[in-house]
Amino acid sequence: MRVAVYYNNNDVRIEERPRPRIGEDEVLVKIEASGICGTDCLEWYRINRVPLVLGHEIAGTILEVGKAVRHHYKIGDRVSVAHHVPCGSCRFCLEGHETVCETLRKTNFDPGGFSEFVRIPGINVEKGTLLIPKDVSFEEATFIEPLACVIRGQRLANFKKGKTVLIIGSGISGLLHIQLAKLGGAKRIIATDIFDFRLKAAKRFGADFTINAKDYNPDSLRELNDGYLADLVIICAGAGQAFEHGLRSVERGGTVLIFSAAEKDSLFSVPINDIFWRNEVTITSSYAGSPKDHAEALKKIGSKKVNVYDMITHRFGLKDTIEGFRLVSEAKGSIKVIIQPQK
Repeated sequence: MRVAVYYNNNDVRIEERPRPRIGEDEVLVKIEASGICGTDCLEWYRINRVPLVLGHEIAGTILEVGKAVRHHYKIGDRVSVAHHVPCGSCRFCLEGHETVCETLRKTNFDPGGFSEFVRIPGINVEKGTLLIPKDVSFEEATFIEPLACVIRGQRLANFKKGKTVLIIGSGISGLLHIQLAKLGGAKRIIATDIFDFRLKAAKRFGADFTINAKDYNPDSLRELNDGYLADLVIICAGAGQAFEHGLRSVERGGTVLIFSAAEKDSLFSVPINDIFWRNEVTITSSYAGSPKDHAEALKKIGSKKVNVYDMITHRFGLKDTIEGFRLVSEAKGSIKVIIQPQK
């Protein structure tokens, strides 16, 4: 089978590998669509582990089913599969922190979504596989994983109806946060980015106001928000300035959600007295999504309450995966790039 092998953001090679053989509790999935995530292009995070077959936002069709698979999956079923799944029984899972479970951090597909076929290990079959309804396309189903992450993030940030939300960074994560906050009854949504292309997308997907990050300061936020800063700030960009803007833009009693990885070896000095002392500000973070987050994401996509289809700007066959990586790395003229391995 063909696979797209990642060596760095400018070197993704199409290679041949044997089709994976499944075990008794596993399934083989023919990949129909696989989304490129911004973290796929996080070069510093991956460069010491290459070569890699990436791709974790997958949707496809079951081709083989192991005889010991306990669920009623069958050949021909359309499925979405989570690449990371928790054990469900450790101290972290029992306390509602499934995404820091050690099992979750070790689970994955074989090899990855940028390939024609993927072997799904037994634990992923059991805890991370969802049937895709007929009215949800394979392309739409690739958004289940990123939307699940967003759902978890807003829940951990204690988002409530009537809050003003500032979203820093209007890439795919920021746009999903905009839609989810709108759906949840946000009073006002302000979005920033350094690219006008993405600011226009932010308006299209529900932001009330947009500000170019190059011109942003907390006073500009106050002008749009009745003199107040934001109740919830969601940082969806990794630049140091994004974190500085975020911490200086939260209102008393508010929350900052760190949703993005920072640049390698980033450190940040927090002005304790100005931001924290007496202000009851909360800083929290979120990572990945739990099985229940994936199930909720599928419901929201299936009901069309979150519009993911119109976020797709580019589609490529497997042979052009490198072009997809180039677009996502540049972050200028794309929102969501989908790889279709069967083409």
